Amino acid sequence: MVGIVLVSHSASLAEGAAELVGQIAGGARVVPAGGTGDGRLGTSTDLILAAIADADQGAGVLLLPDLGSSVISARAVLADLGDDPAGTRLALADAPFVEGAVAAGVAASIGADLAAVARAAEEARDARKL
Repeated sequence: MVGIVLVSHSASLAEGAAELVGQIAGGARVVPAGGTGDGRLGTSTDLILAAIADADQGAGVLLLPDLGSSVISARAVLADLGDDPAGTRLALADAPFVEGAVAAGVAASIGADLAAVARAAEEARDARKL
């Protein structure tokens, strides 16, 4: 199953979104990577790397950043790891954080591949609320 890493500036936001996805798409492995190592707002490449390792179940890992520098941090991790680190396929989604996480979690929970999980997250951008 595809794993999902939620990269946020806030540990609480990443943990809350992961909890929400877990309740909606129970079978998905969603790992938060929020805040810095010392609990401040920001992003941490070390936390992202640890989350990737935790989320990896062999079918790839989707990284979903919240905004700004979390995208830069996720891209830095991807650049450092290269295209295929230790056999883990990685993708970065350009998607709304919460809606994209839910859509990706649902897709992952039904066994979609990495490309389909990323596509589901990105298509959530077009979901209207009203």
